[in-house]
Amino acid sequence: MSLSLEDVRKISSLARLDLSESDAEATRSKLNGILELVEQMQAIDTSGVEPMSHPQDVAQRLRDDAVTETDRRDDFQRVAPQTEAGLYLVPKVIE
Repeated sequence: MSLSLEDVRKISSLARLDLSESDAEATRSKLNGILELVEQMQAIDTSGVEPMSHPQDVAQRLRDDAVTETDRRDDFQRVAPQTEAGLYLVPKVIE
């Protein structure tokens, strides 16, 4: 698939981009290069290839799910202008 200059103008209009003639031609060239790469990738036979979530076989090290800090909510709420039932009260900003 190859894009024409008119296709690039229509795409830029839909994206609300103002492209000059030289920019439109450069953009057309770049987009055609991307589409060519996609066509090459689609031509590859991937039958028998199992989908992967990551290109490398890696595993994330997990840490123990343990509390490491003390509960300081009362200390923080003591200096707040207004609190109620453990929540911070703030002025309404959206009507």
